[in-house]
Amino acid sequence: MNVNGKRALVVGLGKSGRAAACFLAGRGAIVTAADSRPRESFGSDSETLDALPATVRYGGHPDELVLAQDLVVPSPGVPWDLPGLVRARERGIAVCGELEIAADVLRGRVIGVTGTNGKTTTASLADHVLRSSGVPGSLAGNVGTPVLEIVETSEPDHWHVLELSSFQLEASTSFRCGVAVVLNVTPDHLDRHGTFEQYAAAKARILHSQRTGDFAVLNGNDPACREMEPLARGSVVRFGAVCRDGLDACARDGLIRFRGTTVGPSDLPIKGAHNLENALAAVAACSLAGVTGEDIGQALRSFRPVPHRMEFVAKVGGVDFYNDSKATNVAAAVKACGSFPSGLWPILGGRDKGSDFAPLAPALKRRTRTALLVGEAAPLIRSQLGSAVPTVDAGTIQAALRYALPRARPGDTVLLAPACASFDQYPNYVERGREFRRLVEGLVV
Repeated sequence: MNVNGKRALVVGLGKSGRAAACFLAGRGAIVTAADSRPRESFGSDSETLDALPATVRYGGHPDELVLAQDLVVPSPGVPWDLPGLVRARERGIAVCGELEIAADVLRGRVIGVTGTNGKTTTASLADHVLRSSGVPGSLAGNVGTPVLEIVETSEPDHWHVLELSSFQLEASTSFRCGVAVVLNVTPDHLDRHGTFEQYAAAKARILHSQRTGDFAVLNGNDPACREMEPLARGSVVRFGAVCRDGLDACARDGLIRFRGTTVGPSDLPIKGAHNLENALAAVAACSLAGVTGEDIGQALRSFRPVPHRMEFVAKVGGVDFYNDSKATNVAAAVKACGSFPSGLWPILGGRDKGSDFAPLAPALKRRTRTALLVGEAAPLIRSQLGSAVPTVDAGTIQAALRYALPRARPGDTVLLAPACASFDQYPNYVERGREFRRLVEGLVV
């Protein structure tokens, strides 16, 4: 993509937008970067934004600005069907996501990881295995480092592990993953995608640009993943927690097995059956990238859980406290709660994303002391749980902890697994998790 002398508009001034502005300006584009938010909402970051090699505009991106460009690059957080972007495409203006820009300039091969839940853990685990085994590359994408930031340091012998969201993938048409991993697909982000079918189609785009010799690593127990199999242009590799016919990577006789690779689950320092599936996907992906079973086993033992994902925080009075703030949808919360057989005090709630909370009821029944409800979605969660479990409207995480601490018994678990976005009370799930961790650590004497 030759952008020298072209007028380029970057829409959205988050990490990915900033990286895109710098990347395009470095290749000679005349860059404008715009965001719908006012300058003051960025706080101290506004000085960093003002230093971008671009004309920075706050408070909107009107049609006349969009239609005056040769290229428009929306950040992942900007809806792909935003009216201004639709009109730009109708006028023949190139509208490209960050993956499309990186497609021809990122050197090396890619392990792409997508799915509703488990992306960051799986991508981080795969990256850890590769780096521990001496395979050069980078960890980037939705996990924190924008893809365009790793282009300059990429080399042909690199394996890059990229966490890819539905927001990134829906704007992708030619970005190729040598190994494409789809962990699971359950309802999420319906406020953005409209329907589950459209959401699943966005996830499936990770397979569209694969070629013969590439691999599609798919969850053989997930219905949406099975429906993707005909779209795969490379070899399909299926994984699942329990071995059965048709699975290539699975657990049997206490061992994780994939082709010639055998690893003990005891090597895995992350809790929960869902993390076994994440590990199976990572083991398969790294094995396909050429890492030996012995190296994989050694790397698994030294891996440490990613913060805010089933993160053990502390034991207070015999009660365990776990932070799974990243459980921002119902399916993730169900899996987190299912990791504990009894004595559970789940903290649920936040901002609803158009979810059905009814599936929480069977997951919580018989293992929950009391569900502690917080945030905007508390009334909806209470009504959909019905009489399955006792509930308390705590309002805030701090109040939830104050309620649970004197009532929980030794051996119980207090688990932050909100099943909701954080934006009613926190800027993101990270700040929510940090607040939980800070409050719990304050209980330790």
